[in-house]
Amino acid sequence: MPRVVTPAELPHPSGIAGRLAFSTNAYLKFSFPEAVRRLAAIGYRGIEIMADVPHAWPAGLLDEQKRAIRETLSGLRLAISNINAFMMNAISDSRQRYWHPSWIEPDRHYRQIRIDHTRRSLTLARELGAPCITTEPGGPVAPGSSWAAALQLFVEGLKPVAEHAEAEGVLLLIEPEPGLLIERADQFLELMQHIDSPAVGLNFDIGHFYCVGDDPAPAVRRLAPYIRHFHLEDIAITRVHHHLIPGDGAIDFASVFQAIQEIGYEGWITIELYPYVDDPDRAARTARERVLAILGKT
Repeated sequence: MPRVVTPAELPHPSGIAGRLAFSTNAYLKFSFPEAVRRLAAIGYRGIEIMADVPHAWPAGLLDEQKRAIRETLSGLRLAISNINAFMMNAISDSRQRYWHPSWIEPDRHYRQIRIDHTRRSLTLARELGAPCITTEPGGPVAPGSSWAAALQLFVEGLKPVAEHAEAEGVLLLIEPEPGLLIERADQFLELMQHIDSPAVGLNFDIGHFYCVGDDPAPAVRRLAPYIRHFHLEDIAITRVHHHLIPGDGAIDFASVFQAIQEIGYEGWITIELYPYVDDPDRAARTARERVLAILGKT
């Protein structure tokens, strides 16, 4: 069976420069093999796989398709940085295709769709050799519900899935996001007071923390014990949640990279630019060039 390579086996520069990955969620108009072929040609050695249509929706993925994914990655010498189980375009909820169904839907049956998807994504990650998956941080709090009640519902749903993550040997990473239950560093720390599992950690999205007014560099230091993966994108000075190519917004990436180095983080940093579906190659190439340029000055 083809084996997906690990970061340590890849010939690449040392430090953060050698741990840059790119998410396939910018390549919705391309098949998975074509998307990763393009990213390999640009120079990436890490790939985040979208556990969603059209790339790897776990509920409909045949063994032959999983084998094809492994073969494609092995042939291109690409490692998997993460399985992105946040987005759910396959369900296509009219309210928001990424957030719903959430962990805290009022309807328990609809909530179960998110839970089942997360369990399947953890199993898929184990089958593909991925170290972790990312998931949404609880969804939007329903009108009339309190934050505390929504948190309790989120925790109740997470606990058995965390046990599944432990059994699969895969990390389950929560990704705080503007507008959802867990947005800020203090809220994530509150959540972790209720979770006792070594499999649960943090996907630190640099742009998301900037959006909600948490300065990313100090937040990296504060949340260091929980960080297992990073998402990187720029955000405008308005702090409106819209992913931009690094350098097109206002984030001070040099200070963030310094903080990442200080905490001794040695995992992947995945650039996530899903709004650029019309020209993902340009976004991926420009982002990589700009991040490498910033790193060259730090």
